[in-house]
Amino acid sequence: MIRAVAAPRRLRGTITLPGDKSISHRAVLFNAVAAGNAVITNFLAGADCLATIACMQALGVSIERRATTVQVQGVGLRGLREPADVLDCGNSGTTLRLLAGMLAGQEGLFAVLTGDASLRSRPQKRIVAPLRMLGASLDGRDGGDRAPLAVRGATLHGGAYALPIASAQVKSALLLAALSGDGRLVLSGRTDGRDHTERMLAVMGVDLTVTNGIVQIDPPGRADALQPLSLRVPGDPSSAAFWWVAAAIHPDAEVTTTGVCLNATRTGALDALRAMGARIEVHDQRVEGNELVGDVTVRSSSLRGTTIGGELIPRLIDEIPVLALAAACASGETLIRDAQELRAKETDRIMTVVAGLKALGAAIEPTADGMGIVGGRGLRGAMLDSHGDHRLAMTWAIAGLVAAGETMLDGAGAVDVSYPEFWTALAQIAEG
Repeated sequence: MIRAVAAPRRLRGTITLPGDKSISHRAVLFNAVAAGNAVITNFLAGADCLATIACMQALGVSIERRATTVQVQGVGLRGLREPADVLDCGNSGTTLRLLAGMLAGQEGLFAVLTGDASLRSRPQKRIVAPLRMLGASLDGRDGGDRAPLAVRGATLHGGAYALPIASAQVKSALLLAALSGDGRLVLSGRTDGRDHTERMLAVMGVDLTVTNGIVQIDPPGRADALQPLSLRVPGDPSSAAFWWVAAAIHPDAEVTTTGVCLNATRTGALDALRAMGARIEVHDQRVEGNELVGDVTVRSSSLRGTTIGGELIPRLIDEIPVLALAAACASGETLIRDAQELRAKETDRIMTVVAGLKALGAAIEPTADGMGIVGGRGLRGAMLDSHGDHRLAMTWAIAGLVAAGETMLDGAGAVDVSYPEFWTALAQIAEG
């Protein structure tokens, strides 16, 4: 699908965000192995999260969805049944990696996890190696580094593992495996990725603690130990970031995003934009589903270059494409570093972001672990490709709001992965 985007006279409005993708995945997965019924509202009905629902249904879990409300009838920690066919995770790395961890401890159950061409090209040794260390039986292409992954449930053991990278997917896969283990699991190292798994499991009754960056979990022991958790999924900050950047770089804008998840592991984009001089107001903060939530208003701003790296990266890794666009519209130079993980996303996001911004006229060059951007040159419309990557599709759409002339986006339908209502919301705030 090709869409044309041109700069509107102004951006005004309030956007109700879709549910957070990470929390939507986890709400379904965790409640599926809880003992009882849970109702999830404001669920993100994007392609990735729908893949999670389909996989859990194939594993024998009763799940009903009406629009953004999902009812899950949990089967307990040992109630999953062996699927009759391969489990298709689509484009969702979260589905594949978390499900691999969950199934690794389901004794005697055999499953094969696969996905689309993009997912099958992404590295999986990062979960396979530590899961094998716990006693899991997993294999796949390229020595277990590529899907399809074959999982045969086994008796897992406790242990200790130092995470070499800040990956919430790796951390969560190990924590889910530990639920069926026979001893304590202690995680150290780069545990600073998003912590939705830790928060949700703790609320559901799991003996899980986090102290000075050390995550410790003790297996519940009983199949009915997990308590079902009904919740309203807060708005996705990774989706909100596109509107924050749009408002900051447009010359006449004021946009409010409501009900945004303000979990500290997810607000790196706000911190980066503040460092660039963005006019940001956070108001009406409250707690929903054990997560801090609030409304965020961003107005037209005079941005300046900055450095984005170090401990900030895990807190904004998915927002780097649109932050690179913000940097192209800022004065001065921006350096994005320590972001080599971008090469293992839906695309090599270092190369695809650089190529797209260059086509728009930006001064940008790739580095081994990020990119350098000299802003202030002014963008011009171009023909751009999403490469099937939802974050790129939305970034190029936002670029079209400030570029001279018309921006044509091939593969605009990729937004359905995480934000099916994106084009409707854009039309809602674009005036004139």
